[in-house]
Amino acid sequence: MTAQDTTTRHNGLMVSSPGDVGLQRRAPLAAADGELLVEPDLVGLCGTDLEIIDGLIDSAYIRYPLALGHEWTGLVAGDSPLAGRRVVVEGIIGCGHCARCSAGETNLCETYDEIGFTRDGAATGEIVVPARLAHRLDPAVSAEDAVLTEPSAVACRGLTRAGVTPGCRALVIGDGTIALLAVALLRLWSPAEIVVLGRRPGQAALAAAAGATRFVTEPAGLGGFDLVVEAAGVAEATASALVAARRGGTVLLLGLPPHGETVALAPDDVVNNDLAILGSFGYTSRAWRDVVTLLNSGQFRPGFLVTHRFALADWEQAIATLRGAQSSRGKILLEVR
Repeated sequence: MTAQDTTTRHNGLMVSSPGDVGLQRRAPLAAADGELLVEPDLVGLCGTDLEIIDGLIDSAYIRYPLALGHEWTGLVAGDSPLAGRRVVVEGIIGCGHCARCSAGETNLCETYDEIGFTRDGAATGEIVVPARLAHRLDPAVSAEDAVLTEPSAVACRGLTRAGVTPGCRALVIGDGTIALLAVALLRLWSPAEIVVLGRRPGQAALAAAAGATRFVTEPAGLGGFDLVVEAAGVAEATASALVAARRGGTVLLLGLPPHGETVALAPDDVVNNDLAILGSFGYTSRAWRDVVTLLNSGQFRPGFLVTHRFALADWEQAIATLRGAQSSRGKILLEVR
């Protein structure tokens, strides 16, 4: 490596194969026509990153080796007119011309491609992205708010699909990032009640900050909800969701249990209770735009969820914290720059 290479190369947090993760020196990148060069500064870590590291993701949705980082924000670099502007970039890269993309269902593109899954993520000094998927943020939007765009879009798409109505009674199962963002977004629909069923009592304060009217750790006595959002990502939470909805209610499945896990289902109860069960995969371009609009207008400020920040060099401590069982934990961030 030449002296010049030493100064221009950057570190990336790479998963070479399941169980093989660490910092690697990365060559500098350059944007081609239709692309932007972005320098990430904050990257969020979540349970899905642990599943990538551990090799638990369905092989249809992952390509090794790759840099981690599907939740992120950064500044445009290079000679682009947008240089220096903060952006958030849609991670799901739809082809734009298949039947699903044409119908606005970009999350179901016939060719699956996603930043941080099938191509390198943003836990690295530079990333090249399709320019059409980059969204500019107002200068008033903090990096801590911006970095939560991706999980917010996941929650927003699901809630929009579920048809939330003002005055509804809602139950959110889970106390992690997706669950708490779902609570914060649900509040925009002016529901009568938002109850959070979590596992960690220490998450009660974060749930209240998100807008929950009540936080409980036991499902006993919970029922009659117009909308139940399963965002825990464990099979037993799905079973709890199905019994907590009222007759004619809706169960929205946002959580993603490890590939292959199953849940017992009594079809007659689903029919007799006239339940609507909806799964929601990722987010659409529309959901992403909706979240960016909320951020830029000041109506949505999810940065309150950030509780831990680590330098990229301290990635092992960040991963250990993510795996840990501490009672109170919100979003964990890596500081790339």
